[in-house]
Amino acid sequence: MVLDQSATNQCVDQSAIDDWLQLIQAEYREIPRLHLTKPQVQRLWGLDTVTCDALLSALEDMKFLRKTQNNGYVRRDLGR
Repeated sequence: MVLDQSATNQCVDQSAIDDWLQLIQAEYREIPRLHLTKPQVQRLWGLDTVTCDALLSALEDMKFLRKTQNNGYVRRDLGR
């Protein structure tokens, strides 16, 4: 049996993404009024720009976070 390496890498990548999404959501749940800018998110979790952009975009698409006028990210369910 031959494994498709690209499919294996995609599974690993998706698993890592899911782990990051769960971790970030857990932090925002633990600290409900957390307000972080993209550079702060990158520093806090040691993320590169591409990964950070993808995660923040996914969290916005999931309607978990929203971007503020000051370019910060806050929980969407807590209003303004």
